[in-house]
Amino acid sequence: MSTLKIAIQKNGRLSEKSLQLLNKCGIRILNGERTLKAEAQNFPIEILFLRDDDIPQYVEQGVADAGILGENEVWEQNRNISIIKKLGFASCRLSLAIPKEENYSGVSWFSNKKIATSYPFILQQFFSKNNISATVEKISGSVEIAPGIGLADGIFDIVSTGSTLQINGLKEVETVTKSEAVLVSTTNLSPEKQDILNQLVFRIQSVINAAEHKYILLNAPSNAVQQIAAILPGMKSPTVLPLKEPGWCSIHSVIREDDFWYNIGQLKNLGAEGILIVNVEKMIL
Repeated sequence: MSTLKIAIQKNGRLSEKSLQLLNKCGIRILNGERTLKAEAQNFPIEILFLRDDDIPQYVEQGVADAGILGENEVWEQNRNISIIKKLGFASCRLSLAIPKEENYSGVSWFSNKKIATSYPFILQQFFSKNNISATVEKISGSVEIAPGIGLADGIFDIVSTGSTLQINGLKEVETVTKSEAVLVSTTNLSPEKQDILNQLVFRIQSVINAAEHKYILLNAPSNAVQQIAAILPGMKSPTVLPLKEPGWCSIHSVIREDDFWYNIGQLKNLGAEGILIVNVEKMIL
């Protein structure tokens, strides 16, 4: 039987999140701690633990059939691979930053400046699109210190909270693009491996659906059922069960968590009480 080889980052938060996702998909990984590869006990995949910037190359060459990594590395490496699925975690933005004392007047500020980055390909594309002539200095490691030591006038790097920029006396001035973890694959999978990948994507989608929704249970007056059903439509329609107390019923539904908080006031005004919110483990639409 064919086995799908999936490359993930060998350490760090993206590695942890990737393994957590596979676990939520019901896939049990054996010997996943500090090894170069690991096999799944109950699903035909093998995990390869690699440097994140090596994953696009290995997927393109077929050493790995698929990979989980940040979109930013996919764009930067510019390899012939396919993005199969956005995964909804490891979100960040790639931004330009300059010393906080500088007066920023717009993207033209970067003309004839030297910018340090670990993502020269993405940055050069941005500058070309905006007709900016600037020197792109590729460096690895602590990009944020480049302006402070006189290596560059500004930087282009991943930003999550912006606290690292502040510590180094920088301010974020332009968001070039946003990135998140993605599932990628080689462009020439065999039919057997494509089938395994399709099964994996199906499981991943059910986990993503579940993360975005909550199961809600509440008690409400029977005469408010139609109005509450309009607020809580569920996947098809809510489940309504009569309670022992005359004139009351129990309503069960599935709702996006953001929508619930937006509508909680309306539910209470309609007499809803005893409201319970329960996590959804898997959700197949």
